[in-house]
Formats: sequence, C-alpha cells, structure tokens
Amino acid sequence: MQKEDQTKFDELYQKHLLALELQGMRERTIDSYSRAVRRIANFYDRCPDNLTLEELKNYFSNLLKTHSWSTIKCDRCGLEFFWTHVLDKNWDWIKIVKPPQVKSLPDILTVKEVELLLNTVRKLRFKVFLFTVYSMGLRLGECLNLAVSDIDSKMMRVHIRNGKGGKDRYVTLPESTLRSLRIYWRTHQNPNLLFPNLNGNPETIKKSESPMDRGSAQEAMQAALKDAKIWKKVSIHSLRHSFATHLVENGVQLRLIQEHLGHVSPETTAIYTRLTEPSFQNQAQAINKLIGGMRISFKKGPCKLQKSFENINQCSWKNIKVL
Repeated sequence: MQKEDQTKFDELYQKHLLALELQGMRERTIDSYSRAVRRIANFYDRCPDNLTLEELKNYFSNLLKTHSWSTIKCDRCGLEFFWTHVLDKNWDWIKIVKPPQVKSLPDILTVKEVELLLNTVRKLRFKVFLFTVYSMGLRLGECLNLAVSDIDSKMMRVHIRNGKGGKDRYVTLPESTLRSLRIYWRTHQNPNLLFPNLNGNPETIKKSESPMDRGSAQEAMQAALKDAKIWKKVSIHSLRHSFATHLVENGVQLRLIQEHLGHVSPETTAIYTRLTEPSFQNQAQAINKLIGGMRISFKKGPCKLQKSFENINQCSWKNIKVL
C-alpha cells in the first residue's frame, strides 16, 4: 500500500474502531468487524474507501473460495458497518453477497456418550472443565471465566456474568459439579479463578489473573472424542446442546431451559424439542438426577467402567475448601 493510501487507511481504521466502541459492540464483534476491513484492504493493497460494486463482488467471490459462509457473513457485516458509520455511504449488501440461511440441527451426545467422553479425558483440569460445561449448559467462554465468588454453595446456584449479549443469569449448580470443582480447586487454590492459566510454578498459578487457554480445552475435547471412538461432529459447545436436550428428555419446561441457557428467544430453545421426547418435570431435581447419576472418576488418567469404579458421590471431601 502506498504511503498516502496507508495514512488514509490508518485514519479511517481508527474511526472504525471508535465507531464500534461507541455503538456498544462487544470485544469479539469489534475484532471480527475490524478484521474484515483489514482483510479487504490487504486484498486490494489500498484503502477500501472508494471500491466499486464490481470490486466488492470480486472480493467476496474470491473469499468464498477460501473461507466459510460464516466468515463471509462476518466480513459482510463488518464492511457494511464501515460503509455506514465511517464512510457515510449506503450499499444494498444483499445484491453484493447474501449468505444462505442454513437451519441445520446440531449433533448431540447421549448421556452414555457424555460419560464415556468425560471418562476418557486424561487431565483433571480438562475433565472437570468439560463436566462443568455440560452439567450447567454453559458456553465455553462462560465456563473459562468462572470465578470462585460466582459459586453460591448455599443456594446451589452459579452467577454467570457477562454472558452472550452482556447479560447475567443464574444457573442451577448440581451437587456433583460442586464436588468436582472443589476437587480441582484444591490442586491450584487460585483465590479468584476456578480455571486459571496453569503456566508457571504453583505460586504463579495461584496468582494468575488469566483463565485457561480455550484452545487447549478444545484440543482436549477432540482428543477424548478420538480416544473414545465417538465419530459425531461435536465440539465443546455441543455439550451445551446435549445438556439442553437431556433436560427436555427429563421433562423440564422449555421456559425454564430458556432462562437457564440465557436464550433471548424461545424459538432458539424450542429446537431441542425436535431432538428428543420429554418425560417428567421439575428443573432442579431433574438436573441433579441427570448429573448426580453420572459415573465420572476424577482420578488421574482415563477410567474404565468396571465394578471397582469410584462414583463421584462416594469421594472423600476432607480438607477441601468450600466455594
């Protein structure tokens, strides 16, 4: 990019970042929308303030060859924001690019598959982390950022802070999940985070202010799926889908599931009725029946389901700090 063009681009890019902040966009949205502007500037090696309709069509045509529709959708939204709020121009973006509306059903794991998966995870921190995601139906980021102070062991609930859309909510804390969190907390004793970054020595870990790396958790999930010979196309977020589906199976009302998951629209929650059949009601009892009945070993290494299996509810809890 020529120096004059680079100077112009830097100025517009900063205006773009400021406009995103002033519109109250969340950090991940700012990241994706700003990446869209950088990507198209690199593609044409010039400031993208005077691109023609044909150039935009050509850009998205090439992007489609190397990226997914989800990326294209993010780029389209990011560039539309740039055109509207920074360049003060209007484009009919539907004529340029219109990602298809795909209404696919998520792959889910059965309760037995979740048990098998978790018992195959080798490291304690990943086993407890994935169990926590599943047993409370959390998003990946929500679980990573859980703090010790978010745990209310008297009310048996967890305060989920700054969830999707910047919204807080309370979720039911199963007794088995509380036990597993206490077991894991005892290994690092960080006063703030339940899942701190484990880089460094014990004292460094105890003082860590950053959570565990999300990439390592995702890798642990995929490795466990492979070892367990589960070939479904699932991710950590699939544990949340599976949890919701299993609640429907246990007869929990959709309205309660919607509140628990933090869904804005009941239509989002209603998708789980297409994946299973309900059987009985009462949210708190149903969750504890579902989670408490699972046989998850929190000893080191994978656990084979044998007669000698130690149920989580039979563990000794001596000298474990109360959350």
